[in-house]
Amino acid sequence: MSKYEPVATGQDTSGCCTPLAAPMNPDEAAELSQVFKALGDPVRLRLLSLIAAREGGEICVCELTPAFDLTQPTVSHHLKLLKQAGLIASERRGTWVYYRLLPEATDRLATFLAHPGTSAEIEATDGTAS
Repeated sequence: MSKYEPVATGQDTSGCCTPLAAPMNPDEAAELSQVFKALGDPVRLRLLSLIAAREGGEICVCELTPAFDLTQPTVSHHLKLLKQAGLIASERRGTWVYYRLLPEATDRLATFLAHPGTSAEIEATDGTAS
């Protein structure tokens, strides 16, 4: 927090400034910042793009790994971070893991980016309000 105190100028400033209102509470800001942090890496942004662009809505990790000059464990780590941020979901089928985009997460981001001054409760990935 800032410890800024205005300098006394001898002028009445009560009519010129309106009090600040924070439409996003600290918990919402912390949760949303984790999503943006996950998207702040070029590899994760590309992974999300590849998953979202996949016809049928899901893609196998075996198809994602060759798209990068990275090892499979590194790609899996990036996918794990996207999953922890609530942007994607996964399902294991035998040896392989399939990933799909969670549209409610990207819709939430789109709403925030289009209307950053409005406050809407951020939905958790299980559908409950946080």
